[in-house]
Amino acid sequence: MMINHGRSRRFWLRGLGALALATQIDGRSLARAADSPLSPLPTANPVRPLLRPRSLRPGDTIAIVAPAGRVAAADLQQGWQWLTQQGFRLVPGRHLFDRDGYLAGRDRDRAADLNRAFADPQVAAIICARGGWGCARILPLLDWELARSHPKILLGFSDISALLLAYYERSGLVTFHGPVIASRWNAFSTAAWQQVLMAGTAATLQNPPQQTHRVIHPGQAQGPLVVANLSVLAAMVGSTYLPQWAGKILVVEEVGEPVYRVDRLLSQLKLAGLLDQLAGFVFAQCTRCESPGDREPALSLNRVLDDWIRPLGIPSWQGLALGHVPDKLTLPIGIPVAIDAERATLQLLEAPVELREPLAANLTANGLRSMG
Repeated sequence: MMINHGRSRRFWLRGLGALALATQIDGRSLARAADSPLSPLPTANPVRPLLRPRSLRPGDTIAIVAPAGRVAAADLQQGWQWLTQQGFRLVPGRHLFDRDGYLAGRDRDRAADLNRAFADPQVAAIICARGGWGCARILPLLDWELARSHPKILLGFSDISALLLAYYERSGLVTFHGPVIASRWNAFSTAAWQQVLMAGTAATLQNPPQQTHRVIHPGQAQGPLVVANLSVLAAMVGSTYLPQWAGKILVVEEVGEPVYRVDRLLSQLKLAGLLDQLAGFVFAQCTRCESPGDREPALSLNRVLDDWIRPLGIPSWQGLALGHVPDKLTLPIGIPVAIDAERATLQLLEAPVELREPLAANLTANGLRSMG
């Protein structure tokens, strides 16, 4: 096909003129663009001191927000009931049950609920209702200064990883990878939750006795902890919402991704230079990731992990109780930890929260010591 380059150039210049005119007519265009998910991001973030939120106590107020996927009230019943029975006062976000396609309402409304929860002096913690998709869309709309001025517990997992990583990087806030309200709040998960957010002491966290693990590379390592959903993390590579990686201990989990996609995601982290900077690595759980019915020949998940992680020569293992599984640990992002690949343990080297008055004796005795 022959192209008239002179005519194409005239149309291109005409388009530029129209764009310039539109910008002159609406002087707010650039301001609106700054709030858009597509707006340019800063090239560097200042190093911020680590902010630990206060530990939780019965009677505290917890805000429940839905920053990602749409929420059904029935899915929140068990988590809501358990938290209420523990003596917490739960306050729903204004847009908790909004719907906009697969999202829990419009971006600006989901972001407003989160900003409002951080600004409210009565709120001690923010727990996300569920994951899904949508957190990355609201990152440019969040007020990082609110989190610095009013540090409080932020808890969730899966797509909520985008928020946990961004608040850690942009605000210096210790955030928490753990159950959402729609999770199954069983005995192991609730004891782990209480251990970290209520008892709040340095402790050794490990799997329930019946759960096995697999060593990828033996050894022990120490470093600040970072936890994320693998897909969410890979999608954020190249943004300035991620922390610096030198010397970090990275824990990832995944759900519903065929092994070839896990392979692709790990290759993204490797090619971006992320994996080479780590001090340790844990692949927690990959729920519904094996694809035995595929017609194409496949690699095993173990093989893929060995291919990408073992050559790093860092302590690493597979099989931590975390992610889209019934038994979930609650892990603090930003806190220094020590890991042991052979024992599959993760030891908190510092308190994950600012401790308040000692817990009542009956709460301390109610399963917390069993977590290590």
